[in-house]
Amino acid sequence: MALHTVCSTADLAIGEKRLVQASGQAILVYRLEDGWFATQAKCPHILAPLAKGKIVDGHLVQCPFHRARFDIRTGKCTQWANWPPGLVDVLNAFRGEKDLRSYPVRVSGDQVQVEIA
Repeated sequence: MALHTVCSTADLAIGEKRLVQASGQAILVYRLEDGWFATQAKCPHILAPLAKGKIVDGHLVQCPFHRARFDIRTGKCTQWANWPPGLVDVLNAFRGEKDLRSYPVRVSGDQVQVEIA
């Protein structure tokens, strides 16, 4: 496992996210009220860019395409894709509910680091 410095603590305010590259992977880094977190950057439904999604309820990231929601702190899916009605049901038949991959984050001084296996 390797630690990758992905940004400075000054780079993100609470409630913001940033797309970064580490070990050849696109990763989203988030700063929430209760700390720093990192997840895969694409929604597991149809690989939509979560960087274009929004943070809701202070700890969920919502996919900009089909409104799936994931807990940023754990990667757990809290609401699977549900928009637009009808069309998404067809897509869901092929893409079952999945959680986001999450990565351990640590802050060392003013550097935010993500651990990648």
